[in-house]
Amino acid sequence: MGDKINLKLDVREQQGKKVAKLRNKGIVPGVMYGHGFDPMLVQAEYNVMDKVVREAGKHTPVHVTIDGKKKITLIKDIDRNPVHAQLRHVSFHAVKANEVVHAEVPIHLVGEGESEAEKAGLIVLQAIEVVEIKAKPADLPEALEVSIVNLATDEDKVTLADIALPEGVEYADIEQDLDLVVANVYEPAALEAANEAAAGDAEDPGAADVEAEHGADTPQDTQAEETRPGGKLQDEPKQSNVDANK
Repeated sequence: MGDKINLKLDVREQQGKKVAKLRNKGIVPGVMYGHGFDPMLVQAEYNVMDKVVREAGKHTPVHVTIDGKKKITLIKDIDRNPVHAQLRHVSFHAVKANEVVHAEVPIHLVGEGESEAEKAGLIVLQAIEVVEIKAKPADLPEALEVSIVNLATDEDKVTLADIALPEGVEYADIEQDLDLVVANVYEPAALEAANEAAAGDAEDPGAADVEAEHGADTPQDTQAEETRPGGKLQDEPKQSNVDANK
């Protein structure tokens, strides 16, 4: 674990359409929820909130202070503008220090460029970048690391079984498939051929795609405003999130 991440949040009065005025003033709206208290509408200055979101992601505890009270939280939802990637809304889930929580953590490959495979001109590609784990907040790692130094041929691979979980950390799924491939080794020519084949498939739409093109699917612009990211219901936590980690 790195240094503790702290964040001071203010109680937010504005909601609904008025939230747009907050964003125009450089303030990010959010919500904090958890067991034992009603959801709280919160806010913080853009630069402060964005820095915390980038540092904590959805796997590092954020120590929040609001109205003089301190809570340990995990970021559960992050809404950004799909075009400009500007932060629009953040949801915080308050947890207890002794409570086992679920979190998605990134997988980092260690030894990139040092394997015999790469030295021989082969390419190592990461197949999965995150995995869900469970642990007490203080035990949540910033990332899981796995070495690729021993990869040598295009028949070699790294799986979840090769990752040494830190003490107190388990995979969230008790039936997690440890044979799940994390990284594969490819011949450059074979990889290029596979990419070209995939591109060809993408350019040849199937019947389902043609049907959707002619109106079988509901157009995006007919969706209700409140169902979209940043819409009117964005201020309220999703019930699935409220129920999570019970």
